Amino acid sequence: MESDSPQKQMPAPRIFVERTLVLIKPDAIHKTDEIEDIILQSGFTVLQKRRLQLSPEQCSNFYVEHYGKLHFPHLTAFMSSGPVVALALARHQAIATWKAIMGPVSSIKARETHPDCLRARFGTCDLRNAVHGSESFTAAEREIRFMFPNSVIEPIPMRDAAKDYLSQYVSPTLLTGLTELSKKKPLDPFTWLADWLMNNNPNKPKISDGTVVEEAAA
Repeated sequence: MESDSPQKQMPAPRIFVERTLVLIKPDAIHKTDEIEDIILQSGFTVLQKRRLQLSPEQCSNFYVEHYGKLHFPHLTAFMSSGPVVALALARHQAIATWKAIMGPVSSIKARETHPDCLRARFGTCDLRNAVHGSESFTAAEREIRFMFPNSVIEPIPMRDAAKDYLSQYVSPTLLTGLTELSKKKPLDPFTWLADWLMNNNPNKPKISDGTVVEEAAA
């Protein structure tokens, strides 16, 4: 006998994209292009990027959890010794993935155990280890806000909110792109539309070209 009771609906799967803060340190600044290529090849999206010179005081505030440790003065002196590149990155399991790409803290040990990681390839010691990555979700939120004070960190819209977002922001842009596509009639419509959407994304983050060194807002 079939039951007349309504079937219980399964909850919609949640899609969660983590964010992490990456720093290319002064000792690896000349390897920025190569490191950014690795970032993109690893499936990350660059949300924001800036090149900046940190003061010792700003470094102290950024690395506040290391305050009181023996290496703290050396850390702040090194990180304020030259420009750094800060990147806010996003992808599934961004924090763990970036940690794996970075490798162990010590570049010397990294060359023995993880020779292909970034710290083994571009770092020289525990201090000059090329790159930084957020340790946890909470740390990532704090560090992203530190480096990008105007950034908005909010949950990804779901269900009705997602539909409203698509209707308000995505659909109009896509419709305009398809209209232009029908006018241009390119030989490769898929590539043309992809390029058009990249160039006309209304929410595209503003990324500096790295030629201007600016001071971070602490």
